Amino acid sequence: MIPYEYSLTLSAILFTLGMLGVAVRRNVIVLLMCVELMLNGVNLAFVALADHLHSAEGLLYVFFVITVAAAEAAVGLAIVVSVTRSRKTVYVDEINLLKG
Repeated sequence: MIPYEYSLTLSAILFTLGMLGVAVRRNVIVLLMCVELMLNGVNLAFVALADHLHSAEGLLYVFFVITVAAAEAAVGLAIVVSVTRSRKTVYVDEINLLKG
């Protein structure tokens, strides 16, 4: 049996890597992958604590987070494809659609 502290540590590492990726990278596709990495870190923490506390609430939260992540990936990739076709770039610094 793996102690839940190890799972929480791995969860924190995954979340931190995702957060650093969002802060440092400028490619939109990499940003979406880093957001997914952050969500997976949160999911791991929910599962570890649900197992430790013998509760099903954490697993229910994971179900909703996975649902939101799937919707975010589908909508996010659709937006990236649309912007890439119109602007011919995937870098955040070069996309200025919302500027007046």
